[in-house]
Amino acid sequence: MLSASKLKKSREAAGMSVGQLAEAVAERGRSAADMKTAIGNWERGLLSPKPKRSDIDRIARALNVTHQDLIVWRASHYYAPMAPRKVRLVADLIRDRNVQDALDVLKFANKRAAVMIDKVLRSAIANADEQEADVERLYVSEARVDEGGIRQGTRRWRPKDRGRAVSFTRLASHIHVSVDQD
Repeated sequence: MLSASKLKKSREAAGMSVGQLAEAVAERGRSAADMKTAIGNWERGLLSPKPKRSDIDRIARALNVTHQDLIVWRASHYYAPMAPRKVRLVADLIRDRNVQDALDVLKFANKRAAVMIDKVLRSAIANADEQEADVERLYVSEARVDEGGIRQGTRRWRPKDRGRAVSFTRLASHIHVSVDQD
């Protein structure tokens, strides 16, 4: 996936404006104005329109960098059956660590969420390995947990005093992990 911060850094290092880069990258079927809008969105982290591999390759050629210098590898687990607050405790442990250190920390973390985050991290590493990244140089650039709402079928009622009942629910979370080369 295209990294917004890497794209902006590479463009500024090359001394090009967004318009100049758009003109260098424009292809048949897309005008320079459309590419300028797309590159501006990509630098802000908006993936609309979604960048294709050919777009990333043309941008890399125009900036004189490699394809690997512009992308990060991501993996996600949606609706993980744990409260986000509990998962964030473990996600904070691995952020900005080397991949091997993060796997070691997760292996010895005595939390239920460590197993889920470990699977997501291994998936992100596999995504990077599939695209021929140097696995030894990877680090966890982002470990984020979002709220997934109330899990389906978990609304329950707890009896209280004087014949009342109080509802309680169980929460889900979305786990996102990104790895990058240093």
